[in-house]
Amino acid sequence: MPYSVQDIAAALGAEALGAVSLLVNGAAEPASAGPHDLALAMSPAYGDALAQGNARAAVIWPGADWQALGLEAAIVAPRARLAMAQLTQMLDPPLPRTGISPHALIDETAQIADDATIGPFSVIGAGVVIGPGCWIADHVSIAAGVQIGAGCQLHAGVRLQRHVRLGARVILQPNVAIGGDGFSFVSVAPSNVELARETLGEKPMQAPEDPTWHRIHSLGGVEIGDDVEIGANSTVDAGTIRATRVGQGTKIDNLVQVGHNVIVGDHCLLCAQAGVAGSTVIGDRVVVGGKAGVADNLSVGDDVVLGGGSVVLSNVPAGRVMMGYPATKMQTHIESYKALRRLPRMMRDLMKR
Repeated sequence: MPYSVQDIAAALGAEALGAVSLLVNGAAEPASAGPHDLALAMSPAYGDALAQGNARAAVIWPGADWQALGLEAAIVAPRARLAMAQLTQMLDPPLPRTGISPHALIDETAQIADDATIGPFSVIGAGVVIGPGCWIADHVSIAAGVQIGAGCQLHAGVRLQRHVRLGARVILQPNVAIGGDGFSFVSVAPSNVELARETLGEKPMQAPEDPTWHRIHSLGGVEIGDDVEIGANSTVDAGTIRATRVGQGTKIDNLVQVGHNVIVGDHCLLCAQAGVAGSTVIGDRVVVGGKAGVADNLSVGDDVVLGGGSVVLSNVPAGRVMMGYPATKMQTHIESYKALRRLPRMMRDLMKR
């Protein structure tokens, strides 16, 4: 479906310049844009690339000379990534609404809204409640008693276990698993992990008399708030007694692990390969960088930013920016890193004396 430059600018709340009635079919990078594409040249770094393509219209940065760039029309985007969010939402085709596949296996006690879509080979358990406007792809399994709010999207291969509740407009990307048992085991005598914590490793660890690990079952389920998105192959474990919780508006990337009993606040970002261990509380608007980890039974305050690869081993006050292993304040980490880089030179100078 083609859109006019004027219509796109109106949707973005941005200024349109030039031949605003010009129609475009989609978006493209500047160097590969054709005459019917809207080139995305949102910073001066993309200015030269426009000459390599054939775009007649582009989204440009404030102050750009769109006519000198060879364009017939332009949209000015003061905040590039926000414009990208609005533009891609506008251009993304809607999900196919095909009703309930005859190849889906649905328990007769499930309550499913009339307008829901359920793909082939999906399995819906007893007592499941699926709200209006939900879109469920193929090969999805939903355990007995699960509740799913209005307007949710569950992509192929999603697994929802018992005692899971989803709020409204939750998006689960392929192969997300929610509500699996937590990694929670105990031995008859104190384990080497417990002893190491008590002694800080001062005593050598020894083989226990009975090495058997006894499972602690997960009875608490998972509660996911409104407008949460969880990326492909990520997992959220069920709580032991109470539910594991993910607050409204939080976005979780691919390959993220949220452990049992964890509470994640509202509007957080958990980036790829991050992990949050059991019973930790993450505040509101926290950003956990890629490959960052948070140990168990800790508290991370509101508005904290954890740099990529950081490992948090103690509580973090609100508003801190943390980096490193173990994670320290960003300024402290940078000073330590600089000092470490200076060590070889200092040793050479010392040896010369």
